[in-house]
Amino acid sequence: MNIDNFIKPSAWVTRFAPLIKAGGKVLDLASGNGRHSVYMKNLGFDVTAIDRDHSAFCQDHENIELLETDLENQKSWILEGYRFDGIVITNYLFRPLFPHIINSLGKNGVLIYETFCRGNEIFGKPRSPHYLLNSGELFFTFCKDLRVIAYEEGIFGKRNKSAKQRICAVNGALPPIPTSSAEN
Repeated sequence: MNIDNFIKPSAWVTRFAPLIKAGGKVLDLASGNGRHSVYMKNLGFDVTAIDRDHSAFCQDHENIELLETDLENQKSWILEGYRFDGIVITNYLFRPLFPHIINSLGKNGVLIYETFCRGNEIFGKPRSPHYLLNSGELFFTFCKDLRVIAYEEGIFGKRNKSAKQRICAVNGALPPIPTSSAEN
């Protein structure tokens, strides 16, 4: 599948994907149409995509494990005992999953999370406070257990503006950052 014919991955995800261990296992949580699953697969990661319905998932899902479950109505975490080198979450918020997200990150695993926050109600959906992070919430939720590499909160987008929070955090030491030969 040509990526140009598909919704491009988030710039936040592409910025921090190189921090995930090469060839590692990546979880695309609330994967939607699979834009990040396909991007991660094309980078050489072993990808698990989880969502309640994969009917909108792109056609290019070869070598991506698809799990369908309603994340918000489970009695227990479906991925209990699994550890991932990277977890990607965009445009999704269900606060009871926060402890499971932390516990599912392997040693030196990278969390890349971007979703809507208060202030987004003036730009469009979601508008309900239930689906909008409070100021600093993403940072303060994950900084207790993970090492924060980057955090942003604000209004993003030129044509389609939205209020979002973004975090990249690591479970342990900072993974080696790839360098070009020109820097050596």
